[in-house]
Amino acid sequence: MTYYVGSNPQDVLNGITKRYMYGLRRNQDGELYLVRVDQLQGGDANSIVVNDLGVAIENFPDFEEGIDYLEGIDANHDIVYDNLRYPQVKWDGRSLLYYIEQDTGFLVQRVSEQYEYPEQLGTPGYGEVPDDEVIK
Repeated sequence: MTYYVGSNPQDVLNGITKRYMYGLRRNQDGELYLVRVDQLQGGDANSIVVNDLGVAIENFPDFEEGIDYLEGIDANHDIVYDNLRYPQVKWDGRSLLYYIEQDTGFLVQRVSEQYEYPEQLGTPGYGEVPDDEVIK
């Protein structure tokens, strides 16, 4: 038998209503990048950088777990906080996976279903990369 001081693991799991964070950004070429972070999974694959290194005044100051925001871009779609890596963030309790269907070119969303992304069909997802690293 196991005893707990405070909340047991199931109570903790039930208390996280916004388990997944989705961050959206564009690179200088206009390509979209979507990151998905699962708060219940550990490791480097489930951690992100909110603000890149730079002058503190260019940081997004109000990042809060579970709160959606679209304030990283203005009405003209210009970046408001230069250090902010993901200008648009949404939190959700469901596992949403997005991919481009190869045959049709449609953007597809899967809800709580696994998807194995094909190899060599995109660009490196973090940071700006030289043109020779872009996969065509």
